Amino acid sequence: MLNRVRSAVAHLVSSGGAPPSRPKSPDLPNATSAPPAAPPQAPRSPPARAGSGGAAPARTVEARASFSRPTFLQLSPGGLRRADDHAGRAVQSPPDTGRRLPWSTGYAEVINAGKSRHNEDQACCEVVYVEGRRSVSGAPREPSRGQGLCFYYWGLFDGHAGGGAAEMASRLLHRHIREQLKDLVEILQDPLPPPLCLPSTPGAPGSSDSSQLVGPQSCWSSQKEVTHESLVVGAIENAFQLMDEQMARERRGHQVEGGCCALVVVYLLGKVYVANAGDSRAIIVRNGEIIPMSREFTPETERQRLQLLGFLKPELLGGEFTHLEFPRRVQPKELGQRMLYRDQNMTGWAYKKIELEDLRFPLVCGEGKKARVMATIGVTRGLGDHNLRVCSSTLPIKPFLSCFPEVRVYDLTQYEHCPDDVLVLGTDGLWDVTSDCEVAATVDRVLSAYEPNDPSRYTALAQALVLGARGTPRDRGWRLPNNKLGSGDDISVFVIPLGGPGSYS
Repeated sequence: MLNRVRSAVAHLVSSGGAPPSRPKSPDLPNATSAPPAAPPQAPRSPPARAGSGGAAPARTVEARASFSRPTFLQLSPGGLRRADDHAGRAVQSPPDTGRRLPWSTGYAEVINAGKSRHNEDQACCEVVYVEGRRSVSGAPREPSRGQGLCFYYWGLFDGHAGGGAAEMASRLLHRHIREQLKDLVEILQDPLPPPLCLPSTPGAPGSSDSSQLVGPQSCWSSQKEVTHESLVVGAIENAFQLMDEQMARERRGHQVEGGCCALVVVYLLGKVYVANAGDSRAIIVRNGEIIPMSREFTPETERQRLQLLGFLKPELLGGEFTHLEFPRRVQPKELGQRMLYRDQNMTGWAYKKIELEDLRFPLVCGEGKKARVMATIGVTRGLGDHNLRVCSSTLPIKPFLSCFPEVRVYDLTQYEHCPDDVLVLGTDGLWDVTSDCEVAATVDRVLSAYEPNDPSRYTALAQALVLGARGTPRDRGWRLPNNKLGSGDDISVFVIPLGGPGSYS
């Protein structure tokens, strides 16, 4: 994704101040604290050994912190060197020996062709236990009643302008989700609708008699229906925001450089929640059918949101940009002429008289993979990027970037899945050169070559998808079989069988 960030990244400067943040839970560690006892958090693969040159300590720390790979790859020092080789671009997967990933999940990754010093993608796969924080009734929880919940978690984090944000998110985002679910443990296991309010501690702020606050009922309609599913969606959304706020607080002390797109899957109580903030994508391939589970968030797909923000808060444009979009950059000689344009309310085009303000650079420019916000970044949602500035300017870009994901839900209980039904997650290194139909064809071709109960089939599928997107080295770079350019980006892929834990093993 480094091609999404222009040379402005080299001019990053510290932000004037972090945004207002919520109180931090005592159960959530900072970026460097040790993980809690439950669930156990395995350490990352050790970073590569720094060179013997006389580099400054700060640079050594940055280099070491930016080069780590997911623990489940179990890479030796030699394996880490191979994983960091831009020339060979060897595909990395968890070893066949030892404990497999949950659900026999398949995973594969490969480093970029030289766009960045290290692989800036990160991945996480965890089984997370959630212990309830309180009883809905407000009474102390009895051990016999205190049944917690487990959720399965997969995450892909595509970093840009450095690997710090992706590495931090891969270690901590699932803990924020766990923290948000603690209040919901009993509620989610109760078939009754969720309570309107959680009980307050007597004497605490906000615990006064609610009867004194109730006004005339005639102005209120019946209470909105809130589902258990929407509570989980809200917990995931809040977790993304809290993760972003933590990055803002700790970006200086812990070198959380750059930002990252985040694609997360949570399986809880029979449903799969796919949360996406960025341009990574997920699809379900079920009996040959393709079911999109996410969409890309780019300057093109979110043009109207960006333009509306620029229209409502013109100070964010700094007098350097216009929120209006034109088919191309307006030239001074075109002042007074009528040119095609569109604003935040329009999906079509119309004509307007060109004025002096229209000569400013457009907030959204380019198209396709070359579309940019403020001529700098090609994604509009993600985590981090708190220091990102417009090239040769102090104008911050973060106000236009959203950390909130779009969450889509898939109910596993509504369909009888076979061993060939899978959920495929991939960073944009896969999808830039591979269509949904090509992924589905690879799913059919690879899985049909294995026995249905062979757990290694999903790793083989992930490897085939990565190899197909990477291509083979030729005189003019990495090429696909049709001689088109393969992906020169970092590529990371999860293949999750939809049968759930232990169904096919």
